[in-house]
Amino acid sequence: MRSFLGRDILSLRDFERAEYFRVFQVADDLAPYARNRRNGELLKHKTLVTAFYQPSTRTRLATEAAMHRLGGRVVGFSDVKMTRAGDFYQESIKDTVHMLEYYGDVIAMRHFQQGAPAEAARWASVPVINCGDGWGEHPTQVLTDLYTTWKELGTLDGLKVLLVGDMRMRTMHSILYAMSQFDMEAFVVSPPEMSLLPEFKAELDARSVRYREVPAAADVVGEADVIYMEPVVQPDYTKSRDERAGEVGQTPGAYRITRELLRDKGKRGAIVLHSLPRMDELPLDVDTTRHARYWIEAFNGVVMRMALLALVLGAVE
Repeated sequence: MRSFLGRDILSLRDFERAEYFRVFQVADDLAPYARNRRNGELLKHKTLVTAFYQPSTRTRLATEAAMHRLGGRVVGFSDVKMTRAGDFYQESIKDTVHMLEYYGDVIAMRHFQQGAPAEAARWASVPVINCGDGWGEHPTQVLTDLYTTWKELGTLDGLKVLLVGDMRMRTMHSILYAMSQFDMEAFVVSPPEMSLLPEFKAELDARSVRYREVPAAADVVGEADVIYMEPVVQPDYTKSRDERAGEVGQTPGAYRITRELLRDKGKRGAIVLHSLPRMDELPLDVDTTRHARYWIEAFNGVVMRMALLALVLGAVE
């Protein structure tokens, strides 16, 4: 297994099976810090730089909270419009990163351009963690999702996962890449205009990922151990910010998971995951069912990012 020390976390495309379980083990070891709401000193001499060119609630704050829980410091920006990269100068990623690398020991980046964190990693002398790049990938979120599944169901092998939403989404890309390392099968449910792209399907086929495209969630929800959701009412992820204008469309029934659907057709032990934010695809009354795990998922987001920071900064091996 490759060392995590100094390593960029950019994609799950080439993450190896043993590496998932190593990250999960470290997350388990560090979880008491978050659970007991106390800060340690594991990274007390380290600084995280957050470079968020696109809005974020959970990813940015969970990453910053993870650094604080381990005793580290945080500097950075959460609105590119307040930086020279987002004003008149439109400073390049190369120039920006050459500055940021002197301000801390690791950079966490979210960007509206697919591949931007990888571009940053070309120029940075410190590790870069991809916190979502356009329609590309979202490795820290999917590591959180898989860790949550592993903790709740005790395994990742032998599971059937219902993926509902926009298959162009970065989370969907990352989770399907990850499934190549486990005995998992995916049911893929999305509107035709948001379906898996042919070139991505070819890549999944080459990696022996087992998936089946299905018209509606209700057709297969009874087989699913995990229901993994994203909205089909989406902003434009190629923009730094996409403000809501006018009426927002409703989610068609084929792409909604309701309390009634779970009661009538869902597996008793199935869990529902959603990286949030949500629209009407996941009604609020699902929150109080035995299936909901997205709040646990949110907690695990801090724990997972603690593990990644500790590993890439060499606090654990």
